[in-house]
Amino acid sequence: MSGLSGSDRVRPYREAVATRDAAGVQSVIRHMLADGLDPVTVLTDVVAAVQRDNGERWQRGEWTIAEEHAATAMAVAATKAVGRHVRAVAPTRGRVLVACAEREWHALPAMIIDCTLRSAGWDSILMGAATSPVRLNQYLQDYGPEAVAVSCSVLGSLPATRRFIEASTAAGVPIVVGGPAFGRDDVRAKALGATAWAADAHGALAAIASLPPVVPPVSPLPPQAAAEQADLEHDHRRIVDGLASSWSVTAGGRLDTADTAMAIDALNQLLHAVSAVLLTGDSRPVPETVAWIADVVTTRGLDAAVVDELGVMASAALRSYPLSHAILDTHFADGR
Repeated sequence: MSGLSGSDRVRPYREAVATRDAAGVQSVIRHMLADGLDPVTVLTDVVAAVQRDNGERWQRGEWTIAEEHAATAMAVAATKAVGRHVRAVAPTRGRVLVACAEREWHALPAMIIDCTLRSAGWDSILMGAATSPVRLNQYLQDYGPEAVAVSCSVLGSLPATRRFIEASTAAGVPIVVGGPAFGRDDVRAKALGATAWAADAHGALAAIASLPPVVPPVSPLPPQAAAEQADLEHDHRRIVDGLASSWSVTAGGRLDTADTAMAIDALNQLLHAVSAVLLTGDSRPVPETVAWIADVVTTRGLDAAVVDELGVMASAALRSYPLSHAILDTHFADGR
């Protein structure tokens, strides 16, 4: 199978995922590995590639959330199969803690990084989804790792990732971050004080290998932005509830239960995007999130005008938060 083209390698895996054949998924992965395909290639070019496609199918409204979750379960099973393969060989390099930030329940990317590091001989310890800063501190003390790697898929986990960076660098341990919440470059990672940023599994492997042995504690964030971000986080639920009760998409009974939940999640994501801008100074999360919301609602048959309605409502809801209000008013239209 190692001599097959990329599409030929992916096809049997994609078919097994589509039919929810967990045994078939693991069988396909085992055959790939037995035929000599590099474990990292299996993870990035097969498992992760198909998972991205499945997420886009949900976003376009072609799959229900239940179908997308089932496909994720298949991807987790596949990654575990790769994990068993790479862990059969004893590690030859130093120890790395691999974690998802608090509030980050997308464990698959961290699992892929864990397998990638282990395949290269690192003694990786996977801490799993939604790791708390307290737990990370305990692991830093108990295991004395050479590095920490943090996966962050959603913008709402960036504040917790910052706390991870503070904990890790306070112990002198370098920290690598990555995932969709950090975007396509290292701007947000640098702003939060991470030692390095990685775009993907291959990048994480290179970054870990080139880290300094010891790092100084991270510098404080700009005080006014940090204070307002904390206020916004404290008031997040109240603001979302107010928007949900007024936005025609969530208040008008125009969607079924699953899509209404999706629309409320869109409100959460918009506030998380504003919070991300406060923390990092990178304005892109707001227009990126607005464009995502527009795509999600229009593929479900709603008029694009509901997005403009949301912009007006959100601006009014953030009037008591001057930095946040300015961020939203300046950048909301960039995503339209």
